[in-house]
Amino acid sequence: MLLVALALPAAAQPLKAWKGGATPALALEDVQGKTHRLSEYRGKVVLLNFWATWCTPCREEMPSMASLEDSLQGRPFAVLAVNVGEGPSAARDFGEKMALRFPLLLDRDMKTTRAWGARVLPASYVIGPDGKVVYSYLGAIDWNAPEVRKAIERLMP
Repeated sequence: MLLVALALPAAAQPLKAWKGGATPALALEDVQGKTHRLSEYRGKVVLLNFWATWCTPCREEMPSMASLEDSLQGRPFAVLAVNVGEGPSAARDFGEKMALRFPLLLDRDMKTTRAWGARVLPASYVIGPDGKVVYSYLGAIDWNAPEVRKAIERLMP
């Protein structure tokens, strides 16, 4: 599977309505070895992001995801960041440098990445509280842009 880093002007387009069919399963370990299942996040809006440390647009996008998570603390919202094809030490070191508090999941064999159709990095999916994908976005986006934030908040119960 060929992955490409896609750099677009941040928030050049709004989030796109999901047209990819049923929501793929997700069950991956984080850098500490704890398994996270998407089904465990029912009732919350989830920002699922596929990224890699070598991907410049991914690195540039991370602070806006962290800021969005901080600003929605206490609300039914979670960020899950799936590292594509790298090991736990690379993802952990990156997370520590960026002071990220959300789970960094590992997809070393890229099976989950393929199942989600994430052929470009970063690739993001917004899952509603019912566990179904509502929006997707390929490329970097400013998660704090007013139109993006409003779209996420409208999904919250």
